[in-house]
Amino acid sequence: MRGMQVETLRWRNQKLEMIDQRVLPASLVYQSYDSAAGVAEGIRSMVVRGAPAIGCAAAYGVALEASRLANDHPDIFSAKLEAGFAALAHSRPTAVNLFWALARMRGVWESMRAAAPRQIAARLLHEAHAMLEEDVRINRKMGEHGAALLSQEARVLTHCNAGALATAGHGTALGVIRSAVEAGKRISVIADETRPFLQGARLTAWEMMQEGIPVTLITDGMAGFLMSRGEIDVVIVGADRIAANGDVANKIGTYMVAVLAQRHGLPFYVAAPISTIDLAMASGAGIPIEERDAAEVRGFQERSWAPPGVAVRNPAFDITPAELVTALITERGVVHAPNRERISALLSSS
Repeated sequence: MRGMQVETLRWRNQKLEMIDQRVLPASLVYQSYDSAAGVAEGIRSMVVRGAPAIGCAAAYGVALEASRLANDHPDIFSAKLEAGFAALAHSRPTAVNLFWALARMRGVWESMRAAAPRQIAARLLHEAHAMLEEDVRINRKMGEHGAALLSQEARVLTHCNAGALATAGHGTALGVIRSAVEAGKRISVIADETRPFLQGARLTAWEMMQEGIPVTLITDGMAGFLMSRGEIDVVIVGADRIAANGDVANKIGTYMVAVLAQRHGLPFYVAAPISTIDLAMASGAGIPIEERDAAEVRGFQERSWAPPGVAVRNPAFDITPAELVTALITERGVVHAPNRERISALLSSS
């Protein structure tokens, strides 16, 4: 079924529909949203996840709220739209694409404050549509740059899900894999299950199987063993935020994979759009790390396998220091051995 297009987000009947990633792969279900508060809850509860997809969803959340308020008095429109921005900004703290998207939508709003609410709403929806389309183009450009780094028969380990489900389409880390396959390379994927929310097991494995790309699922604790046996050639992951010095925030467990890759002399690539780079964050030490509900560690969905009441830590992300990153793969090109100077040069390029 190679070439299947996964529509993570879609616009239908003046509403935003998003694949409910909590129930994949057992069910393919779309949830429908018509307000900023609804989209914020969808982000918070992980109906949608993945930094680029969260950013696109937030943009649509703003547009939906503006449309909902389009017949209100301008003062009421402004006050309530501001509340919608706030609700979306508080949905999840780590993925910087969320805040990038909100800033972009706010810029559109600020540029036409004197216009009627209905005009503003139409313009905000146009911007959300544009951001969705841009994300797919950016991912394909990243895929082209990254595919060139992979050997003809590379065995690629990936962690979490950085595919079409984490973006508007094609994907970041999985986008590199897709592009390499489209270029005729015989790529195979090894997917960490990614505890505790199992994005690798439920989402990455599902995406790859839909397209006929060979994929093998392993537990998070097996990566080192396979590396030691020479069964992995390269690691590619996505990112939720990249600091100015090149430190990378990504799904919990990424740091361990990066350390193992260095120990075994394997390239460790991070594929992410420019919008994931946060120059205001000097290093990874300042990136806020979301701590999620203990129930996600004690079990999954309705099942629990831990003793009731056991103490739990559940940080959703960790920080991989820049010195462990072989290269950043972006839509503007590849930055080897990323540091402050090289990232700054990348961002200043056209």
